[in-house]
Amino acid sequence: MKNILLFLITVFLFSCQGKQYKILDDGIVVELKQKTETDTRLIKLQVISDKIIHVIATADNTFSKDSSLISILKNNALKVQFKVEMKNGEIILGTSSLNVSVSLNTGEIGYSDVAGKPILVEKKGSGKTFIKEDLDGKSNFKIRQEFESSVNEAFYGLGENQLGFLNLKGKDLDLTQINTVAFVPFLISNKNYGILWDNYSRSKFGDIREFNNLSQLKLYTAEGIAGGLTATYSEVGHPENVYVKRNETEIDYEFLSSMKKVPSGYNLGNGLVRWNGFIESDTSGIHKFQFFAAGYSKVWLDGKLVVDKWRQSWNPTKTMLYLPMEKGKRYSLKIEWIPNGGESYISLKYLKPLGVEEQNELSLYSESADQIDYYFVYGQNMDSVIAGYRSITGKANMMPKWAIGFWQSRQRYKTQDELLSVVREYRKRQIPLDNIVMDWFYWKEDKWGDHEFDPARFPNPDSMIKEIHKLNAHFMISVWPKFYTGTKNFEYMDKKGWLYKKNVENKQKDWVGYVSTYYDAYNADARKYFWEQMNQKLFSKGVDAWWLDATEPDILSNISPSDRKQLMGPTALGSSTRYFNSFSLVNAKAVYEGQRATNPDQRVFILTRSSFAGLQRYSAATWSGDIGARWHDMKDQIPCGLNFCMSGNPFWTMDIGGFAVEKRFENATGADLDEWQELLARWFQFGAFCPLFRVHGEFPFREIYNIAPEKSPAYNAMVAFDKLRYKLMPYIYSLTGKVYLDNYTIMRALAMDFPLDSNVYDIKDQFMFGPDILVNPVYEYKARERKVYLPAGTGWYDLNSGKYVNGGSMLEAAAPMSTIPLYIREGAIIPTGPDIQYSTEKADPITIFVFTGADGKFKLYEDENVNNNYEKGAFSEIEFSFNEASHLLTIGKRRGNFNGMLVERTFQVVWVTKEKKCNLEFNSKPDVVISYNGEEQKVKLTNHK
Repeated sequence: MKNILLFLITVFLFSCQGKQYKILDDGIVVELKQKTETDTRLIKLQVISDKIIHVIATADNTFSKDSSLISILKNNALKVQFKVEMKNGEIILGTSSLNVSVSLNTGEIGYSDVAGKPILVEKKGSGKTFIKEDLDGKSNFKIRQEFESSVNEAFYGLGENQLGFLNLKGKDLDLTQINTVAFVPFLISNKNYGILWDNYSRSKFGDIREFNNLSQLKLYTAEGIAGGLTATYSEVGHPENVYVKRNETEIDYEFLSSMKKVPSGYNLGNGLVRWNGFIESDTSGIHKFQFFAAGYSKVWLDGKLVVDKWRQSWNPTKTMLYLPMEKGKRYSLKIEWIPNGGESYISLKYLKPLGVEEQNELSLYSESADQIDYYFVYGQNMDSVIAGYRSITGKANMMPKWAIGFWQSRQRYKTQDELLSVVREYRKRQIPLDNIVMDWFYWKEDKWGDHEFDPARFPNPDSMIKEIHKLNAHFMISVWPKFYTGTKNFEYMDKKGWLYKKNVENKQKDWVGYVSTYYDAYNADARKYFWEQMNQKLFSKGVDAWWLDATEPDILSNISPSDRKQLMGPTALGSSTRYFNSFSLVNAKAVYEGQRATNPDQRVFILTRSSFAGLQRYSAATWSGDIGARWHDMKDQIPCGLNFCMSGNPFWTMDIGGFAVEKRFENATGADLDEWQELLARWFQFGAFCPLFRVHGEFPFREIYNIAPEKSPAYNAMVAFDKLRYKLMPYIYSLTGKVYLDNYTIMRALAMDFPLDSNVYDIKDQFMFGPDILVNPVYEYKARERKVYLPAGTGWYDLNSGKYVNGGSMLEAAAPMSTIPLYIREGAIIPTGPDIQYSTEKADPITIFVFTGADGKFKLYEDENVNNNYEKGAFSEIEFSFNEASHLLTIGKRRGNFNGMLVERTFQVVWVTKEKKCNLEFNSKPDVVISYNGEEQKVKLTNHK
């Protein structure tokens, strides 16, 4: 009745003013007067909760009725109180936490808190852009949404990037799924709001312009003659043997289709190419350069070396460069490229400056839509914003406990005996291990897609998996959405129309030498059949988890986005342009829903190379793809993982050691071997503090004992950090429980926990692992110390020296080969377990380390480890709290229970004070031993020394 009354009043008011809007059960619709057909016509504000508003805007006369792929919300599922009023030419929708205003003149939307403090406002004039075009014979819009942004704002999220960016403010991202770049359309601000962009097409953050070839600058040869750069094609090791020397107006060998520009007959596999000369612009300001390269590459801009990288020849990487240029002034440009393979790529493109204001705004663009569609998510901190994201897209499930342990993988185990020997060796050496991974090509060479083991190399996969289980390990296997022509599954799916056919029509062979294509995961029946194949051939044999590779989808590598769209369409839902970025989501859905239906008791675990919003609801983690194995690659994984985890999916990992390596490391000796072993040890130390702990890569083999000999410094460091991971299992698994129960994020940029310390907003090489452990990876060769910033507002304990240090300062921290700088926040309560060889070996006793100096809390979470009974409440929590003033530790009453729970157990308490240290191994002698039966107990700190 109340809403009906409001509706009648407001209709009367706005009819008097020549404006219209209507109140719905869950929000409002505003209709604007259009001056052109691409002006905003309709705006809908849907109230999802008091802190979440769903915004839809269109230039059409109606909203799209298509269902969202990423949202789990049902229409009118929630009834949230809201009010509507008109004020100063605006309609204002108010909840208990937010006010959202819409200008009746421009459609401009603004968000503020209930006290009237602005949170986010659209760019003046509405900030919404619609560009109409036809797509496959249907009406389509290119869309852009722009918001103003304050100087001190920081942005995070949007999935993975390999550009080394953490704070995305003022940066530009091409949001296109590709190997090593996984796009998730969720952005979070340090102002405690997020934007979930509900669009699946190729998108952009920041500058939406396409990069230009260098030909649009003024180019000069090495001698200063106008008309192009001097390009010299010669031979590695013999630069004097010049094949051709010519002037070139572009550097553009970016895709397979570009390679016809290479001088005819020139051998890239043994090539050395140099470009020299000068560039000049007709505009002053900071020019952006996008450098894209594989092999060995170096770039000098204005005499400064700005790129020195290596990347495997078939998988180039992007670098963003920025050069302040004055109009009419020449700047030197020099590039040296060693392709390092017959298939290799390079390009350099640029953009002229944007205005400072436009560069720093919040801008999201997509190339295909019926409407602008996004969710504004508000919260009191970043964790609550991420919780809001998951309320829209789905909770993150509990991972099986074994998945939190150490995974051994390589590319690849070629036989059954080879794989089993690795698990046996880990057990023999007493190096903790929980998972062994079978990478691609376990099938017969020409049977990709039939999911059957090659009997010549894997004569009895059933018994192989059983032995792995008897050794208390688990088995993950690689499954691709890819099918060779002529295979049984290809023929069946082809008859059903469930395959993308363009690659087959092109008779395009893959790197093995066969024609293939991918199935249409947007088709519900195709998804069911895909799981049936996996179930019949793999899951029924005891497979524990799934590695879903190449889910961008990578039907053919190194082709342009437009060519990629040609290969993956049409989809069952519509144009591949419209659904381009979301393949991994629907592919994971096939496996998750299939396994849950087949065995509802067993937790699903999926690792997928690509990602999208909502993947966390399908028990899917993501890794950062086929990265290179140089120190700079390791360094870039830190912000890569942080941004991904801040995009809402808490489970991320990487190839420890990098996937592909330089030739000098493959059979390394001397200095190269020393560097390889140190690189792996340092990367291993970093990886031990990621949500998932996984080593993988091409040759050389990645088993700890194959990387370095027993008792060597590198071997000792890797084993020590593996054991430390398992020592911390109660802490880590409790954080996994907190992910499920409280929508927590385990791997955390410092801005999440120290939002008032502006110094941390762009610290990209440090992070929090849970609430209390500050991790500082070492990513420089032979470094034995590194700079560490200790966030302000708290004190810190150095785990290596035991020293207590006040926060708010930068220091040089010791970093011997055996460890990395690790700091524990005062007030931390960290539960640790006994020495174990696998995650579920022992659960008692648990040692509780209390780092005094501030109040602290921690909940110990436990459940049945591998089944789904936790969804029905089968888990327990014990809260530990420490009061600094009274020096009292309270062990709370146990809440909940589950089958197999230890009713009687032992807690050992270790007090850590400024005078009493804790060592890195967390094996200090306990100060107090407590027999716990589930009832509350209190323990007093009586001895500070």
